[in-house]
Amino acid sequence: MADAEYHSRRRRRRRRRSRTAEPMAPMEAPPPMPPAPPAPPAGALDERSREERGGRGSRRGRRPKRTPEEEAYREARAAAGRKMGFLAHAVPYGVVITFLLFIAGFRTATIVAMAWGMGLAIHYFFAIVAPDLRRRIIDREVSQRVSAGVTAEKQSLAGRQQERLEVLSASIAHEIRNPITAAKSLVQQMGEDPGAGENVEYAKVALEELQRVEKSVAHLLRFAREEEIDLHDVRMGDVVASALETFRDRVDEAGIRIVCDVDDAGAMRGDPDKLRRVLINLVGNAVDAFDEAGTANPTVWVEAGENLAGTEIWVRIKDNGPGMPPEQLDRIFQPFYTGKSQGTGLGLAISKKLVDVHGGAIEAHSAPGSGTEFVITFPKQWPVEPE
Repeated sequence: MADAEYHSRRRRRRRRRSRTAEPMAPMEAPPPMPPAPPAPPAGALDERSREERGGRGSRRGRRPKRTPEEEAYREARAAAGRKMGFLAHAVPYGVVITFLLFIAGFRTATIVAMAWGMGLAIHYFFAIVAPDLRRRIIDREVSQRVSAGVTAEKQSLAGRQQERLEVLSASIAHEIRNPITAAKSLVQQMGEDPGAGENVEYAKVALEELQRVEKSVAHLLRFAREEEIDLHDVRMGDVVASALETFRDRVDEAGIRIVCDVDDAGAMRGDPDKLRRVLINLVGNAVDAFDEAGTANPTVWVEAGENLAGTEIWVRIKDNGPGMPPEQLDRIFQPFYTGKSQGTGLGLAISKKLVDVHGGAIEAHSAPGSGTEFVITFPKQWPVEPE
């Protein structure tokens, strides 16, 4: 009976569930997702972020970087303010101590002077001494840190300078020793036979050798000394005409033709004497090359003008002489290197130095049998003129 009742309750529960349950609606498919926008290029995000950072920076108003003059003026004003602050402290100190000395006596004035003086000394240290001491400490620390990083570069530079000095010393010794040795030999021959008829010729040759030494030493001193520049407004056409005038008799006698075209050369700031010396050196080298090579129909072309921007003056000196091989062309600006039998080897070195002093540049182009060409460029205005 218990089993019949149990099964009856189960049947009633099933009927109740069947009556209350509703049919489940079928599930609808979700709507399709919209297509994703295309990804921006790889650099677009960086560009946009830079623009946003730049916009924020511009809105904040970045302070422009000070020039060295502005920074020096700012430091000078700060130093002057500190000194004036100390003086504003020191003057009342002196007045009060003097007043107490006459009114309250020496003892009271001394006590106040010592007590107040300690504060004045502290003020002096932090206002006058401390800034300079701090700057020195910073400079020393920076120097120590930087020196550790540039030691190798300094050693390399020192090695190159030592090598150049050795080459220059050897060249100087060669240029001076050979004429002196020749003159010494001639004088010894004259001493062995004072009455010989050749002594006059020996003396003449010895004197020429000594003059050669004197010329080399004079050129060396000119090359070594600091060139002083006397700036003027100079027209390159006038400088060229003045330089060519010194060769008038020599070129007429040798049958050398000079073609000059300097009508387009404008004005520049420079030392006319130094510029004239450069042109005399270059034209003189061409004339000497004609004499030694025996060039047929020797011609020198001298041209000058301005660049398209109107910021530079250029001068071109070209000849149809024997020219130079590449190994000689690479050394022509070295002191005491010369391809001439009677040259000192300092003319082109001095010329390059004078061009460099004017802020210019000089280039040489040559090949055997094709002549030589020098091109010089000068700025029309100096960035900062020497005092």
